[in-house]
Amino acid sequence: MSQEELNYSFEKIRQQIQALSSYIMESPIQQPQPIAALKTLTASIENLEFFKEEMQAKLELIKVIESELLEQNQTIIAERQVYHDLFKFAPNAYLVTNVEGIILEINYTAAALLNVLPSLLIGKSLINFISQQEHSFFLNKLKQSLNIKHMQQWEVSICPRDRQAFDALLLVKPGRETSGALGALQICIHDITKYKQLVASEQMPSLIAPMETPKGLDGLHVLFIDDEADTRELIAAVLMQHGIVVTTVASVSEALEELERSRPDVIISDIRMPDEDGYALIRKIKALEAEKGWQIPTAALTAYLAEDRAKAIKAGFQSHLHKLAEPSELIAMVAQLAGRA
Repeated sequence: MSQEELNYSFEKIRQQIQALSSYIMESPIQQPQPIAALKTLTASIENLEFFKEEMQAKLELIKVIESELLEQNQTIIAERQVYHDLFKFAPNAYLVTNVEGIILEINYTAAALLNVLPSLLIGKSLINFISQQEHSFFLNKLKQSLNIKHMQQWEVSICPRDRQAFDALLLVKPGRETSGALGALQICIHDITKYKQLVASEQMPSLIAPMETPKGLDGLHVLFIDDEADTRELIAAVLMQHGIVVTTVASVSEALEELERSRPDVIISDIRMPDEDGYALIRKIKALEAEKGWQIPTAALTAYLAEDRAKAIKAGFQSHLHKLAEPSELIAMVAQLAGRA
């Protein structure tokens, strides 16, 4: 019961008691019993007033507790979001599965390693990417894993989609999902192909040399347009790892609004989008360039293998790349378009 409802109930009771008191006092015959009843009613009113004050104090205390709990809950939600973002954008490949190997959570680096968008991997089995010869080994390891408290190391051969298989070291530990639920396996994937090749050739450097990428990209501003949120976040993560400032939007109209506010160094756009597609965007960009005297290098990025590269170039795009291309190809394309190759 709220405080307003409580006050209303007490007021109704008080009015009824006062009406009864007036009736007794105005009665032409004052009998002992009605007078005693009146005294009892008067005492009841006093008790009700005390009870009302006590209830109001408790209601105030409940409000304070509710406010504190709400504040604590908001803090917990904010902290969880921070850790979830750290998981999503971590430079190492992390994923979370259940004991059957079904992928529950996966970050962008792991999804790029498997060459599949993160949203398409949730609910799929990791065993789909393990070499056929190692399926039995992998399933047995999964069944045993929840009973082992320490970190485990497994070597398997992973077969990404449409790419060459590679030797992988899996670091596996029982734990929780990012939602907090128990009974999950936290897995970190390391590509150790180069390391094993160096061992085989008796060359043992302490660190594997990273893939060379174009330098001098810090501060470069890229505008990326795609209607899929996962793709926007994945491409942004790849670009930001090289010091590139990325603005992502979901539609042609949002892209044009952004171009009214700032001029990017490079524009990358998906081709097939609802409402207005990439070809509509490039036409409007060309019109804007003519109006403002700009020349902004623009690239088409598509998930469809059948997309006609020649058509995209003819429409006005300076470059074209498939979404499943290596991150190094994307970085190289951006560097070339910006004149920083």
